[in-house]
Amino acid sequence: MEKIVLASGNAKKLAEMQRLLEPLNIEVVAQSEFSVPEADETGTTFVENAIIKARNASKYTGLPAIADDSGIEVAALKGAPGVYSARFSGVGATDAKNNALLVEMLTDAPDVSRNARYVAVIVLMRHEDDATPLICQGTWDGEIVLEPQGEQGFGYDPHFFVKEKHCTAAQLPVQEKNALSHRGKAMAQLIQALQ
Repeated sequence: MEKIVLASGNAKKLAEMQRLLEPLNIEVVAQSEFSVPEADETGTTFVENAIIKARNASKYTGLPAIADDSGIEVAALKGAPGVYSARFSGVGATDAKNNALLVEMLTDAPDVSRNARYVAVIVLMRHEDDATPLICQGTWDGEIVLEPQGEQGFGYDPHFFVKEKHCTAAQLPVQEKNALSHRGKAMAQLIQALQ
């Protein structure tokens, strides 16, 4: 069984990666098992940040590494919060604070400019100096609603309205969300490439 390190300590991400890659005879282990220090996400794009994280994990473990970077881009905000999605509201950012700031910034915006999309980039580096990493990207189009709806999901999901489903991402059953989402699409590309 091939071993790949996940450039994250997030237990949910680890469980998802393990479940999806186990049928391909790939064992996914968290970088925290190797005491890998967190990488400084200094990139200005999702691709750059995912590469930085994967390279860092590979450097400290000597193993192939997988990393993802994702966020939400809002038309009215010229693509913001983008790579800063998780830390949009500044130091001590939480989902609640990030959502409150997003709603505040969009309160006076015309409906058409509330169009948004989730973006996920997953990178697989075979080794620290891999000059041609595998890069998979998925997007999910929607629009921002000012009133939160739904209890599922996390991040901006209660405000991310999925037009074709007539509900927010936070109102979708988990399996359905995973099939439609930006991360689900990027993972599908990764699995296809690894097969």
